[in-house]
Amino acid sequence: MYRVIFSSISKKFIMALAGLFLLLFLPVHLMINLKLLNSNPELFNKAAHFMATFAPIKIFEVILLGVLLIHIFSGITLQIQNWIARPIRYKMVHKSNTSFFSKFMIWTGGTIFIFIIIHFTNFYFIKLGFIEGDPENFYAVAHQLFSIPGYRIFYWICFILLGFHLFHAFSSAFQTLGLNHRIWTPIINFLAFIYAILIPAGFASIPLIIWLFK
Repeated sequence: MYRVIFSSISKKFIMALAGLFLLLFLPVHLMINLKLLNSNPELFNKAAHFMATFAPIKIFEVILLGVLLIHIFSGITLQIQNWIARPIRYKMVHKSNTSFFSKFMIWTGGTIFIFIIIHFTNFYFIKLGFIEGDPENFYAVAHQLFSIPGYRIFYWICFILLGFHLFHAFSSAFQTLGLNHRIWTPIINFLAFIYAILIPAGFASIPLIIWLFK
């Protein structure tokens, strides 16, 4: 039983389910963040306050955090297992069936993980009271961060890498769950391409518009 639960196949399956759960959350988060473009801070602050105080959302928040940790843990352990299984690189270069995106998932995922830690520090930890700040005015916090050139550039880089990560994650998750079909797979890959462009572009456009027009 232990070997079944902690096998690489089980980890891939768990990571796929967790990844799909996170894919559903991102559009919701984007819709809330787009309120930062409104000149009235109350719209975003009320949405942030509602998410911080409404009990079902707080429960969902805990579930989301748990899913995120499961996804990260599964990805890291799978990559370590792959490295251990092949400790010495082959001297002869052979053509690999592994896609370009999958080879760099650990690195794009690692960059996104660093961004999440920074994001939690700037917002979530303030809400929990771990860090000093005003949890009732995250609108001002976000605008202040986007006014810092270094943060804007890092933010854009992270969401470019997120696009690559999402494209492979979206399509490979369905394959891991067994949906690999000559008709449905191309459709899923097309949807993955659209999703991986629209969601990161939506997030990245927010600091760009604030920087240029606010």
